[in-house]
Amino acid sequence: MDLRENDANEVKVYEKSGKIEPEATKKKWKNTNFLDSFSFAVTGIKTAFAEERNMRKHAVSAFLVLVAGLVFKVSIVEWMMLALCVFLVITFEIVNSAIENVVDLASDYHFSMRAKKAKDMAAGAVLMVSILAIIIGMLIFLPKVWALLF
Repeated sequence: MDLRENDANEVKVYEKSGKIEPEATKKKWKNTNFLDSFSFAVTGIKTAFAEERNMRKHAVSAFLVLVAGLVFKVSIVEWMMLALCVFLVITFEIVNSAIENVVDLASDYHFSMRAKKAKDMAAGAVLMVSILAIIIGMLIFLPKVWALLF
């Protein structure tokens, strides 16, 4: 248990899992069945798109990939590769955002080199998978664009 004092010298009691709350409010955050788990997951995805600027950029990129795939009539294997890349980038961005939020919470929003390193590494993972997506996109679309132009 951790005791922390706020500016008004009031003591608040915290547990490892956060602020102690009445039993009735704890239950609404507990996954009791598949639908609850699914609902929390969908809420997480919605939150990522609503609050993270890069998620909206990835959504625009995914839409452009979809349009390009339709225009160039890519094969089923190419569609699978494009879908894999889109979902990987979006998934890594969600994980990156979650890591950033947890690090901010753990560091109490104060600068720390360890917090910076964790956030930089998570961002680096998104960069790596984004580079892979660009390479695969180029391998699929450049020959088709080349054939169209020449």
